[in-house]
Amino acid sequence: MAPVETAEVNADRFARVLGLAAVDLWSELPRELQQTLFERAVLLGHQTERDESLREQLAQFLHHHHERTAAR
Repeated sequence: MAPVETAEVNADRFARVLGLAAVDLWSELPRELQQTLFERAVLLGHQTERDESLREQLAQFLHHHHERTAAR
């Protein structure tokens, strides 16, 4: 019998696949939407003092995965 997935497990899975979709489509998104998503990700991800560099790390990640900047 397959294990029953909890709502929390489903929520984590859904958040993960939505995040992957956003990264995959990032270069096609309007700049304003990119900025909104970026700022919300920083806000949601910043939970402790150790997260102070999250903004820079996330910017580098997107820069390396962005269609127009990855080749630079």
